Amino acid sequence: MTSDVVDRLFRRESGRAIATLIRVTGDFDLSEEAVQEAFATALERWPRDGIPDNPGAWITTTARNRAIDRLRRERAGERKREQLAGLERIGRDDEVHEIPDDRLRLIFTCCHPALPMESRVALTLRAVAGLSTAEIARAFLTTESAMAQRVVRSKRKIAAAGIPYRVPPRELLAERLAGVLAVLYLVFNEGYASTAGDLVRTELCDEAIWLARIVDRLRPGPRGPRAAGAHAPAALPA
Repeated sequence: MTSDVVDRLFRRESGRAIATLIRVTGDFDLSEEAVQEAFATALERWPRDGIPDNPGAWITTTARNRAIDRLRRERAGERKREQLAGLERIGRDDEVHEIPDDRLRLIFTCCHPALPMESRVALTLRAVAGLSTAEIARAFLTTESAMAQRVVRSKRKIAAAGIPYRVPPRELLAERLAGVLAVLYLVFNEGYASTAGDLVRTELCDEAIWLARIVDRLRPGPRGPRAAGAHAPAALPA
C-alpha cells in the first residue's frame, strides 16, 4: 500500500468523518484536526497491518478517539463535557434525523445566510468535500492565502454566532438553496476537471449528483429548474 491509496481514501472519506464529528462537537477545528490525525495514523499502521475492511469506519472511529483524548486532556467547562459525551455516543445512539446524512446537514450549516455567499461555498467545499485550500482557490480564481483566510473567518463566524448544526425547516430552505446548489456545481466541476491527481475524480462527481438529488427532494412544491440543473450531469453519457 502506498500513500496514494491513503490520499484517495482521504478524499473519499474525510468529509463523512468530519461531518460526523462536527455534528456531535460543533467544533470545525477539533473535527478536522482529529480526522487528519486519524489519516496520519493510517499511513503508519496500514502498510504494516493492511487496509481495514471498512476504512471509512476505521477513520471515523480513530478520529473520534483522537478527539476524545484531546478533550479529556483539556477537560474544563460544561461545553467540553457536552462535546465529550457526544463523541462517546457515536456508534451507539446516533440521532435520527429527517435527512440521514451528516454531510448534508453540514452543507446547510455552512450555507447559513449569516455568511457571505462565497464564504458559504468555500467552507463547504473544505469541510464537506475535502477539497484542499489550493483547489478551492482555483474554483474562485483567487490566491491560496486569501482563500485560507476566508475559510478561517467563516469558521469563527459560525462559532461566534452560535449557528446550529442542523437542516432548517422546509419553509426556510429557500434562503439556503442558492449556496447549497453553488457548492454542488463546484464539487462536480472539481471532480470533472481535477486540480491535482487524476483528471476525473469520479467520487466527487457522484457525491455532487447524489446530494443534488436529495436537495431536490427536500424542496417544497414541484421540482424547480435550478435543483434539476444541479444534477443534470447525471444524465450525461459516461
